[in-house]
Amino acid sequence: MLPEFVEKLSHGEPTFFVSKRVFAMFANNHHGDGRIAVWLPVPPGIQEMLITTSSETYFKPPYVGVRGWIGIVLANIGDEDLAFHIRDGWWLVAPKKLQAIVTNSPTTPRP
Repeated sequence: MLPEFVEKLSHGEPTFFVSKRVFAMFANNHHGDGRIAVWLPVPPGIQEMLITTSSETYFKPPYVGVRGWIGIVLANIGDEDLAFHIRDGWWLVAPKKLQAIVTNSPTTPRP
């Protein structure tokens, strides 16, 4: 488990926080888009590459897509790849002190 990982409802959907900052949001048919998805931040330049190479899995979500986040269609991604993106999203928004805990832990995988 990643340190300070907290789930709360936000805008009617499960939303995941680290140190009061959002790093993942669940979206169930957001405004009728037909997708059951999760929205996550990705490193600069990755959003376009993922959407271009696998548009059936990845998309630019509303609101946060302009900040480089991706949407991931849950039916089109395996558990290991999804777990990687969740850890990566956590890593991108977590404070450095928490990153240090993960870096120094022998049991917590790093992205």
